[in-house]
Order: sequence, then C-alpha cells, then structure tokens
Amino acid sequence: MDLPVMPPVKPMLAKLARALPPADGVSYEPKWDGFRTIVFRDGDEIELGSRNERPLTRYFPEILDPLRANLPARCVIDGELVVAGEHGLDFDAMLQRIHPAESRVRMLAEKTPASFVAFDLLAIGDEDLRSQPFRARRARLADALRGARPPVHLTPTTGDAAVATDWFDRFEGAGLDGVIVKNLDQPYREDERVMLKVKHQRTVDCVVAGFRWHKSGGIIGSLLLGLYSAAGDLQHVGVTAAFTAARRRELVDELAPYREHALEGHPWAGWAEAMADAGGRRMPGAGSRWNAGKDLSWEAVRPELVCEVAFEHMQGDRFRHAARFVAWRPDRDPRSCTYDQLEVVVPEELARVFGA
Repeated sequence: MDLPVMPPVKPMLAKLARALPPADGVSYEPKWDGFRTIVFRDGDEIELGSRNERPLTRYFPEILDPLRANLPARCVIDGELVVAGEHGLDFDAMLQRIHPAESRVRMLAEKTPASFVAFDLLAIGDEDLRSQPFRARRARLADALRGARPPVHLTPTTGDAAVATDWFDRFEGAGLDGVIVKNLDQPYREDERVMLKVKHQRTVDCVVAGFRWHKSGGIIGSLLLGLYSAAGDLQHVGVTAAFTAARRRELVDELAPYREHALEGHPWAGWAEAMADAGGRRMPGAGSRWNAGKDLSWEAVRPELVCEVAFEHMQGDRFRHAARFVAWRPDRDPRSCTYDQLEVVVPEELARVFGA
C-alpha cells in the first residue's frame, strides 16, 4: 500500500454540546452509531482502521468488495461502519462482530452484514487533502461517491439549522444518537476535538442494586443500575461511574448499610458468581469483549436505593453509554422504577435516513 496518507490515522473528534449552534459557516450531519472507521484503499488492497488505530479489516470481510466497487481506486475516507437491524442501527450486532474465531466472523458477516457511511475525504489519488477546508473535502467526497450504491453510502449533510433540528428529533428512532456539527473552514486535525456533537439526553430514576470497586482500591468505581420490567424482573440497564475521588469515598459509607445480607432475596443473586453472558441477557459480572483481563466482578447491595441518572439513549433495553449520576431519590419506591418512565421513540425506517 502506497498512499499520500498512510495508516494508522487517528480520526478527528468531537466535543459535546447541548444545543445546535446557529447556521453560520457550519455543516450539520446525523451522528451515526457504529464503529468509526477510516478506509485506506490502494487498488485491490484495503485496510479498515479503527478509532484506536487497530485494524478492523478481518472482522468485516463482507464490506471489502463493495468498497472496491464504489470507492476511488486510491483514497482514504473517514466514515462509520454500521449494522442495520429490524428497528434501525444495531450496535449490539456491531459488538458481536469483534470475535477471534474466523468461522464466527464469516457467519456474522452473512447474518448481520455491515454498511459503510462516508463523511470525510482525507486523500484521493496522490493528493493529501487534510490541510484543505472541510467544504472542499466534502465537495470532493460527494463527487467521488456520486455513483455509490448500498451498502456504501454518503452521509446526508445540510447547512440549514431547521433541517438539522428535524434530523435530531426524527432520526433517533432509527438508532442515530444526535447531530455532528463541522466548521466548513476546518482542516482535518487528527485526534483533536474540533467538531461538535449534539446528543440526546434525558433522565430516569433507577434502582441501585450493586457496585464495583474502583481499580485503585478502597473506593467505589461504579453503581450498577436496574429497572423493573413489565413482568416484575429487575433488569440490569447499565452503570453510572463518573464520580470525583472524594465522591467515591463518600459512596463507600453511603452504600455500607445496604451491603449487609444483600444477597438474601436479591433479584441478581443467581448472577453473583456468573462471569459470562447467558441467554442473551446482560449480567453485571459478564466478561468484557474489549478487555479480557478487565475485572468486572461486582458486589450486591439491597435494591432499596433509587438514584436519578442522565442518559443519552437506549440500545435495546439498556443504556448505550454510562449514565451520569444526578441525585439520590429517597422519595421514590424502588418498585416504581420501571421501563415505563422511558420515552418511547417510534422507529424510523432506515431507508429514510440513508435517503435523506
């Protein structure tokens, strides 16, 4: 491979904003929920680079021929690998694709094939475009992908804030989690947070049913959160973990009374020693797909505490990202912390997103 921009490349990043900025010299795009991927193509040779600079090529063999058929012969394109499920983008299916067994990779490539959504052009032919403004890179990208066909897509973009607001509201049901805002004059700056991401955020009251110790020892690392299903089962929905060191020490004392006899009648008692997934349900003690050596053991607390947390969006029946602790809610009955609190977003047909 001999390109003007060679792997690995750290992608340009975005910092969080809570509102869309006005349409003054910016471009808006849907924020895709998949694996950030930089495609390096030199003839038949293709490498898929990830955000952490590790190659993804072996995990997505089904996308290689479509990339050869739709991309310029020599190019470097920044984009997102996504999997479209029955109800929109399926991030769980993306996670399953990272598997060491070649046979399973091939099986999943057929069962849950990936698509590639392009949104920036770093190089084409012998030209390194990173120093050029985004408006020029975007125009060159649109021209390069003018004849592209699924599963290769060019992301929608607009300079109209009203359209971006509509996307922000309407596309959530298809699994997109916000809007990306790019300065039209911005060169491509690797590994710098020079874009903006405006993401959905709302709050919910959850039961605290367990915790993990912090890796430094002696202080709380994260709280394990649950919501009751319609059948009355307490489902593990995620964690809240962004605490200061002082707050972590305080949580040790706050949780101490609830650690006594915690497993007696605890809804997760059967999970206390489980270190693997079973039946597709997410367990607090399940191993990490990304870091096999990571300690994910946990301790139970009696499910009597309720806290309010802020979250961005759900992936299936759990939080897509770690939730942010807002406050304890001593006024709430834990049994009232059900999935019914959550806003139900009607899924959009993914074709409407791709064809926007």
